[in-house]
Amino acid sequence: MLVLGMMSGTSLDGVDAAVLDTDGEAIFGFGRTGYRPYAAEEAEVLHAALGRWPGAPGVAEAAALSVRAHAELATDFPEAEAIGYHGQTLAHDPGAGRTHQAGQGWQLARATNRRVVWDFRTEDVRQGGEGAPLAPFFHHALAHWAVGQGRLEAAPVVFLNLGGVGNLTWCDPREADPLTACVAFDTGPANAPLNDLMRARRGFPRDEGGVLAAQGEPRESVIEKFLRYPYFARPAPKSLDRDAFAALGPAVAQMEDADAAATLTHAAAAAVAAGLGLLPSRPASVLACGGGRHNAAMMEALGARCGLPVRPVEEAGLDGDMIEAQAFAWLAARVLRGLPTSGPGTTGVPAPVCGGRISPAFR
Repeated sequence: MLVLGMMSGTSLDGVDAAVLDTDGEAIFGFGRTGYRPYAAEEAEVLHAALGRWPGAPGVAEAAALSVRAHAELATDFPEAEAIGYHGQTLAHDPGAGRTHQAGQGWQLARATNRRVVWDFRTEDVRQGGEGAPLAPFFHHALAHWAVGQGRLEAAPVVFLNLGGVGNLTWCDPREADPLTACVAFDTGPANAPLNDLMRARRGFPRDEGGVLAAQGEPRESVIEKFLRYPYFARPAPKSLDRDAFAALGPAVAQMEDADAAATLTHAAAAAVAAGLGLLPSRPASVLACGGGRHNAAMMEALGARCGLPVRPVEEAGLDGDMIEAQAFAWLAARVLRGLPTSGPGTTGVPAPVCGGRISPAFR
């Protein structure tokens, strides 16, 4: 079926949308893509609601904004018969058995007159999983597709998503079942601390291209202290809230802008390097996706600290800006067929889970 996947990540820059032709197992084709940026005042609404749970001040406004923005973008894709809607993550605390993605899927179904699959994480967390990351099974499908196209060797590969939070998937395309072929976890902060720094100090949403970080020197003492956080010693699977490393802000508060940007950039890269030590085997390659791969300083820091080439996923014939959106199209197809969306190796849930709720089209 043709499914529209929609994703608004923790970087809070906008909504990605991508159509995928899939049955939730194989990828038959990649369809059109689109993007709706958040206006500055919209981003303020979302930022104000971060860390808050349903019923808290500002949450209803953030949820309504999420539905409205996604519905506007969905009108550009009439060919899709169903929508995979992630919603906007405002808070994530799997240790306490809760996660919060704002935006009601039934409202999006009413606004678009299409079936909407949504609330992908709650059931995984309810059953004892981390609820994140959820793209790993799709990464495995992408690896299969890329091997079949001759764009990737048939060997273990890591997909590294550099969003607000970093997460990686180790997968072996030689194995058919993603339940046994994937290990995944959040590596640590990626773009979020850097974006927050740029927003506060320069009034820009990001360090475009890593230009500011390239002018500074990372403070290794701060990075060494950062890597002593207990999170990095925990075995995988594991996941993070966007602001789990909020102490990084005060740690760079007295630095010049360029040095602060360089330190936050290298801290993200150092977290990924630490994560590579938790994998079943060293990958043949690391394929970077998400907004962070556009940051040249980030990519250079990753290569230096990981000790192996880190390449953009475009080298494997994929669209690194749209993989997360495509993932939720693929996951929606799996939910509609009752297939697992997560498992012990990806979220730590005791048994495979088919997460997600289905809201029918309003006719």
